[in-house]
Amino acid sequence: MRKTAILFFIIAISLIAGCTTKSENTSDSSGINQTTDELILSVGGEPEDGFDPTTGWGRYGSPLFQSTLLKYNKDFDIQSDLAEHYEVSDDGLIWTVAIRDDVQFSDGEALTAEDVVFTFETTKESGSVVDLSNMENVEALDEYTVQFTLTKPDSTFIYLLVTTGIVPKHVYDENYKEQPIGSGPYQLVQWDKGQQIIVERNPLYYGQTPFFNKLTFLFLSEDAGFAAAKAGEVDVVSVPSTFANQEIPGMELIQLASVDNRGVMFPYVPSGKVTEDGLPIGNDVTADEAIRKAINVGVDRQALVEGVLDGYGTPAYSVADHLPWWNPDTVLEDNQMEKAKEILDEAGWKESDEGVRVKDGKEAAFSLLYPADDQIRQSLSMAFAEMMKPLGIAVTTEGKSWNEIEQLMYSQPIMMGWGSHDPLEMYNLYSSSTRGIGYYNSNYYFNPTVDEYMNLALRATSEEEAHDLWKKAQWDGEEGFSAKGDAPWAWLVNLDHLYFVNENLEIGEQKIQPHGHGWPITDFIEDWHWKE
Repeated sequence: MRKTAILFFIIAISLIAGCTTKSENTSDSSGINQTTDELILSVGGEPEDGFDPTTGWGRYGSPLFQSTLLKYNKDFDIQSDLAEHYEVSDDGLIWTVAIRDDVQFSDGEALTAEDVVFTFETTKESGSVVDLSNMENVEALDEYTVQFTLTKPDSTFIYLLVTTGIVPKHVYDENYKEQPIGSGPYQLVQWDKGQQIIVERNPLYYGQTPFFNKLTFLFLSEDAGFAAAKAGEVDVVSVPSTFANQEIPGMELIQLASVDNRGVMFPYVPSGKVTEDGLPIGNDVTADEAIRKAINVGVDRQALVEGVLDGYGTPAYSVADHLPWWNPDTVLEDNQMEKAKEILDEAGWKESDEGVRVKDGKEAAFSLLYPADDQIRQSLSMAFAEMMKPLGIAVTTEGKSWNEIEQLMYSQPIMMGWGSHDPLEMYNLYSSSTRGIGYYNSNYYFNPTVDEYMNLALRATSEEEAHDLWKKAQWDGEEGFSAKGDAPWAWLVNLDHLYFVNENLEIGEQKIQPHGHGWPITDFIEDWHWKE
């Protein structure tokens, strides 16, 4: 029997406040109840910026409360949501979107083209993580037709139509992030800050009616969430790999593949220059292509998966493994220590008596920085450093705050993590036009051929054409930004996203998950149901 006061349970096990109720129902000996139309989940932290799509809510996973113009299916095919259809002009600058005329917000007001215009204008003005700088104008051609005008062609604009939830112009104000109204499958009915949100089915939703009427999302630490699951108090809980080998009666472990990757970013240019803010640029060791290629060939990615991720992950070879724009030819045979040594020998890196290679009086040595509060990145960094010793490359590891990393990331290797459902991420990381812009191309990588492929990909007017060009930018058989080409990164692992799920709950097939463990699992939550 489900308890009706989880608050007291959570306080007892973790001293973290959390309260929710679930009606008492008859359940079997495992605590499983298939008669209820409610679920309790602990799958992610509390969104710091609330539930406002104009400032980034819903970029990873479903906006839940809002609808989007387009959406992905489980195979990353783009399908209609609010949009009935869209057209792109031959020059790629004009996007015309016709929307449904039968959609209402959860307060009963009709959703029209004016709401779409308002959403995208507000998003652009917000200066948030949602980058609409290339949108020159958006206007309503009529009540249900919207036209976007871009400054320059951008095939990836379509992914902003997939991820940006539409907000209502008539009630949007400074409080919207805490009191969202939308046209999505669910509506927010209660938010207990620091503890939980309670959402209920939106009776005006135009799409498939969700099976579950009520969802309660608890904001718990990993330890507290796991303890709540063991006590039968939650139906779905996200867990780190350290908990994955344990058993919870009545629950099964679900492993979801992801592009939530980790890898080493190498400063690509020699030292000697500084940014506009006076920060050092470049590293004389990692600027040598032989160092970068030897590391990519010599590192044992599978050993990192087994040793650091407890087997719950996959070797990573790019920032977008297995996504539609990924080039599978970027996969290389790693853990080839002898080949890696040959690369270094041929490039003039000779091993000294101390076991560290030297070239032109410079040792093959560098510091690898990682965020001090990130245990996985720390463990990866330390394991990576050990793997480099037989190569004669001396790597010291240092935990730093993000503020410190921001001062050093143009000149020192960093254990980074990315992973998006948008190929624009590749452009941001590898384009010469983004060098030195925040966390993007902070290693100052550049290759004119890669730039040309990516610029053509942006100007493409079909997904198929764009995908082919993104793949060539990674590796065209002769050059590219992958490890087979210039190797400005050593991508190491993709994390599996792990959840314990009520064994009688069917969540269906999921997409490859993006960076960020937790909320993305809600992407198809309207399809969840009890198994028959």
